[in-house]
Amino acid sequence: MKQKEFNIMLEKYADVIVKVGLNLRAGQNLTIRAIIEDAPLVRKVTESAYKAGAHFVDVLWTDEQLTRIQMQHASSESLEHVPAWMLPRFEEYLKRGDADLALTSFDPDLMKDMDPERVAKYRNARLKVFEQLSQYENFANWCVAATASPAWSKKVFPDLSVTDAQSALWNAIFKVCRADQPDPVQAWKMHTQALNKYKDYLNSKKYSALHYTAPGTDLTVGLPESQIWQGTEATFENGIVSVPNIPTEEVFTLPHREKVNGTVKSTRLLSVRGTLIDEFRITFKDGRAVDFSAQKGEDDLRKLIETDENACRLGEVALVPNSSPISQSGLLFYNTLFDENASCHFALGRAYRDSMKGGVNMTDEKFASHGGNTSMIHIDFMIGSEKLDVDGITANGIPEPLMRNGEWVMQV
Repeated sequence: MKQKEFNIMLEKYADVIVKVGLNLRAGQNLTIRAIIEDAPLVRKVTESAYKAGAHFVDVLWTDEQLTRIQMQHASSESLEHVPAWMLPRFEEYLKRGDADLALTSFDPDLMKDMDPERVAKYRNARLKVFEQLSQYENFANWCVAATASPAWSKKVFPDLSVTDAQSALWNAIFKVCRADQPDPVQAWKMHTQALNKYKDYLNSKKYSALHYTAPGTDLTVGLPESQIWQGTEATFENGIVSVPNIPTEEVFTLPHREKVNGTVKSTRLLSVRGTLIDEFRITFKDGRAVDFSAQKGEDDLRKLIETDENACRLGEVALVPNSSPISQSGLLFYNTLFDENASCHFALGRAYRDSMKGGVNMTDEKFASHGGNTSMIHIDFMIGSEKLDVDGITANGIPEPLMRNGEWVMQV
């Protein structure tokens, strides 16, 4: 792709992020969290945001290589050090109602060969501090999107040069995020309308459980009575409706924290903050993970499940057809934002409170009593394929087909 054409596509992608992902309002501040390799997109997003009427755009830069250097050479004690100013800084943005954009373009191999104990210590220290921000998660519009950083591009396209790999990954991002359409914003409106039909259908059915069957998977996931299915759009307390994940192909809700039973097998590699976990199984009983194994990264999986008391429970159940554009791309992105939208998936850990009626205003105790899970983590892992069947179980215990061979079966 020539530079002029690339710049046009990058501008269209930036407009998707600002106008669809954030639905930025005139007069709003915007915070962007990015690594230094994200600079080209950050500049385009900043330009689009100011054209949309942003009051101020504040960019918080990081360098992921500094994290690796710390992991390699810092003392064990320093890995748990979180500067006191970090939490108040983000609280200020959130309380003020600033829009928030997080760009995800990290190196999937960043923590390769690192001691899982040190990685877990570093991660958990930050999770404990920033868990406090979860109370603001619905205050204002936020979005997660991606850029084709050199390290990530080479991971996805290892046989290409860095330049060609970046070009290939950018093309893939533009396509699955609909930035390659003549009118990307209109294309997203049509996509949103289609997903809303499935969401509305599931909300009307109020299934008591979902039953999953596939090679290596036989799992029943109970659902709370007060479940709310969501998809594509989110409504925030500041009144803004936007699309928090670019791209997105899912409809989702929360499982009942005590009603998950059986075994599930992963179908795609899981990349978690630079560590890779692959070919794993988890067995649940009464909601808790009681057994697990992995061909790669089993110790890292154990660390995730042991992060806190409730990290061993599920916090999200999401349905995605195998025919999604991300799945059909044939690419493994090594990035959860993309890979989760290629496949039905679950999440270990925290449930989204707005997936339960009244959940946003509940205490942790009341949320748990209604079936919601609280945890420091929310880690999506993929379980869908062309061999997955999903049934909805009615309140009377009658199974109704929802998916067969990885595709929706009901007409909406």
